[in-house]
Amino acid sequence: MLKNNVMMVVNPVSGGLDKAFLMEQVANYAQQLDLNLMCFETTGVNDLDNIRAYYKQFNPERVLIAGGDGTIKIVAEALEDEDVIFGILPVGSSNGLATDLGLIQSQEENIAIAFQDHVVLIDCIRINNKMCIHLSDLGLNAELIKNYEKSALRGKLGYGMQVFKTLLHARKSFQVTINANQQLIETKARMIVIANSQKYGTGVMINPIGIMSDGKFELIILKKITFSVFAKIVLGKMESLVNSVVVISTTNAQINCNKAVNFQIDGEYCGTETELRISLFPRKLKVAMLKI
Repeated sequence: MLKNNVMMVVNPVSGGLDKAFLMEQVANYAQQLDLNLMCFETTGVNDLDNIRAYYKQFNPERVLIAGGDGTIKIVAEALEDEDVIFGILPVGSSNGLATDLGLIQSQEENIAIAFQDHVVLIDCIRINNKMCIHLSDLGLNAELIKNYEKSALRGKLGYGMQVFKTLLHARKSFQVTINANQQLIETKARMIVIANSQKYGTGVMINPIGIMSDGKFELIILKKITFSVFAKIVLGKMESLVNSVVVISTTNAQINCNKAVNFQIDGEYCGTETELRISLFPRKLKVAMLKI
């Protein structure tokens, strides 16, 4: 591992923003610290293997990630077996992980934080052998993500339209069996969230008790989702939904559904699933943070 080498992974299309100025700012900051900066741009084609190969070529101690939740996930998954510090530069359309970590400063401040030596160790979840850092779910929200990915209208307006259409035409509830904490739960659900943190990238609070370094994840079981329930979630009033929501904190779980249900990981639609095997990997990722 070469301490003077810093690798920067940039998603050029995330958030619909030009990254040229950000890359210039990071290059200037690295130069001031007498560090060698190497930049890698994702293409959406074979990024996992290409990121691994680029890392092996320069063997940096630190990897900066310029993108949203999806970009962070793919870099973390590519380098999960490496002892590396990640610096997060949130410039995606969905920045829920950065929000939960408090990385909502100015671009200049986030660059400085990304080069900090102080780190936090955050947990990761493994779902059917796929990494999840932030939030995954079965049901309604995954269906919303699928619909949004297919739609031509992007941005908040496009997302808002898909929220309405998804709720209006959503599939019926599914029967689910959950094995966690040596207990068996059988219930109907409209949506089940596997949560390592608190908020979706849109800012919606779904797991008020979520802490990414507490050695646990939460299963949020939403039995009913009406327009009223959804409005309460958007307003962060999860505590008022006690009759519609069950919350389980655990380290391992298995979920079985009576039919194929839409599924997403960290904002990426992953098709449908009938079974999820979930386990926690505590304190897996090192993320640069401002020391308080």
